[in-house]
Amino acid sequence: MEEREIGPKRHGQAESAAPWNENGPPKDPDIPALTTPWGDFLPWARQTVYTVSELTQQIKLILEGELPEVWVEGEISSLRRPSSGHLYFTLKDRQSQIRSVLFKSQQRGLKFELEDGLEVILRGRLSVYEPRGEYQIIVEHLEPKGIGAMQLALEQLKVRLAAEGIFDSQRKRALPLLPQKIGIVTSPTGAAIRDILQVIHRRFANVSVLLYPVRVQGDGAAQEIAEGIRALNLFSDIDALIVGRGGGSTEDLWAFNEEVVARAIFASSIPVISAVGHEIDFTLADLVADLRAPTPSAAAELVVQNKEELFARLQSLQILLSQQIRSILGHIRHQLQQLVQRRGLSLPQEAVRSYQQRLDELISRQERALRQDLIARRKELESLLARLNALSPLASLERGYSICRKLPSGAVVKDVDQVEVGEQVEVILHRGEIRCRVEEKGSKI
Repeated sequence: MEEREIGPKRHGQAESAAPWNENGPPKDPDIPALTTPWGDFLPWARQTVYTVSELTQQIKLILEGELPEVWVEGEISSLRRPSSGHLYFTLKDRQSQIRSVLFKSQQRGLKFELEDGLEVILRGRLSVYEPRGEYQIIVEHLEPKGIGAMQLALEQLKVRLAAEGIFDSQRKRALPLLPQKIGIVTSPTGAAIRDILQVIHRRFANVSVLLYPVRVQGDGAAQEIAEGIRALNLFSDIDALIVGRGGGSTEDLWAFNEEVVARAIFASSIPVISAVGHEIDFTLADLVADLRAPTPSAAAELVVQNKEELFARLQSLQILLSQQIRSILGHIRHQLQQLVQRRGLSLPQEAVRSYQQRLDELISRQERALRQDLIARRKELESLLARLNALSPLASLERGYSICRKLPSGAVVKDVDQVEVGEQVEVILHRGEIRCRVEEKGSKI
């Protein structure tokens, strides 16, 4: 009898494995079924048995072969941004969810920021992440549902720039009244520059213009516009900048919605007038600029005064000024006539004599007051001197009293106990002094 190996055949042992069908994995016809009275013994003995890795690889081949590309819509949740730069998130609806990954290399064309809760439509391919046996979508293209990617990116950028205060009205500057030189950032061949130059020449031909030519649409246009704004800021004699272009589709005007243009306008030290498209067109540049003009022609009219209107206004102001001067002079003349009619001005010598008499009277009154004050102060001083003399020790000496002082200390002797027999003392009299020696002392001599 031919010997056979009893047991399941490993996947890969057979030259070619039979495909799976609706009844399950293929059976090996070369292996007889082992039976017992109670049924099949080792029912897997005639089946192909896979390892987990082999089964996962088989599922991966089936998924990637049957669904090479899929379009899926859903809501982003559990968004993660690891240091690798790849984006991992879950795409879900009300009943199901599937893991998704957007590799860093596929993010270059992404115009907006992914965030949890954002509904999107994506294109990708199904694959299996073998270490966990999970199927996932490798995202190749992604766009927001219900709103264009560019529009969503613009709204997200508006929110971010508004938080930085770039749109604040407090920082916007007024345009110069009479600019001498205007810088223009636009296409050198478009209708915008022709309209601007025609308006400036018609309104005030003396104004100088400096054009920085740029592309106003297409790849790299935004960078050129921003560079033009920065370059014209290097000229100290430019009074105002016009940044704009003629009308076009939303895509044509999109360069003026780029962040690099908005930040260049914000950083400009020269007042900026935005003039993009037609009156119904609004761009990010309009929000940042110091003044928004609905069209390039309107921008030129806003920044340049009409010479004829300006001269007419100056003439009107000159007439008004002459009228006001005549009115002021008439009022002054009337006041002067009233002053001349007063008696003091009609008879100046009499007025001087009156003031002189008044002055003499005041001087006389002041002299009398000073004399009376001196007399009173002299009497007060004499009274104080009399009281002082009465209290002076010299007055006592004059009445026959004397002062005895101990020598050599000079201390006044008030008691016999202050001196001893044989000591010298000095006696001060009203007229002169006497030196004595104590011969005897007692309470009474």
